[in-house]
Amino acid sequence: MIRLQRVARKHIPIFRVVLTDSKNSTKSGKFHEVLGSFNLKTDEKTVNAERVKYWISKGAQPSDTLHNYLVHEKIIAGKKINVLPRRTPIKKEEVKGEEKKAEPVAEKPVEAPVAQGA
Repeated sequence: MIRLQRVARKHIPIFRVVLTDSKNSTKSGKFHEVLGSFNLKTDEKTVNAERVKYWISKGAQPSDTLHNYLVHEKIIAGKKINVLPRRTPIKKEEVKGEEKKAEPVAEKPVEAPVAQGA
């Protein structure tokens, strides 16, 4: 799998483009080959296009984010993939067995019974 690996400290987003086994975690640090880098602070992006094409031809799958970048740079052909999650509307939770109540109606004051003479 070809994916991004974060290599910098907190608040400094720098990534490597690495070829790694898909079973390795992203933070394991294990990889077979470094194929490029992304420095988002200075906006420097370098990718070895020949090696990426070679590994894709051998069966390596790029991650969705990296696939979108490779399509944007015209290194590979294809459509971009939506990597953002679908937005779902927020639903109010309803209590079981209780139906929605109608708007409160102003109640009439109840008159106390008048005590009649004894």
